[in-house]
Amino acid sequence: MKDFFKNKITIFFTLSALSILIGILIAIVLATGVSAPDKLAAMYIFFGLIPVLLIIVIDRICVWKFGTRKVNKIQLYILICFIGLFVINWIRLRLEV
Repeated sequence: MKDFFKNKITIFFTLSALSILIGILIAIVLATGVSAPDKLAAMYIFFGLIPVLLIIVIDRICVWKFGTRKVNKIQLYILICFIGLFVINWIRLRLEV
């Protein structure tokens, strides 16, 4: 078990598992509500989990084929690019006023 957490956990796997857990909990709370918009939002959340499941499958295939270290390195570069784009967009929005 200790070996699994040491050698098989990647950045996208962790973020995907966390988002699936949070998404399912929020969707269950919304689906048990009485209003139609809440149930519609729950359906959108459930359908939004499909790409997250695809990311987990692709991540597991890449870990199996290339290894955890290489996959984590590439995923870290992708995450840094997304964070950089977010910061650049935030600066652009602040300067637009």
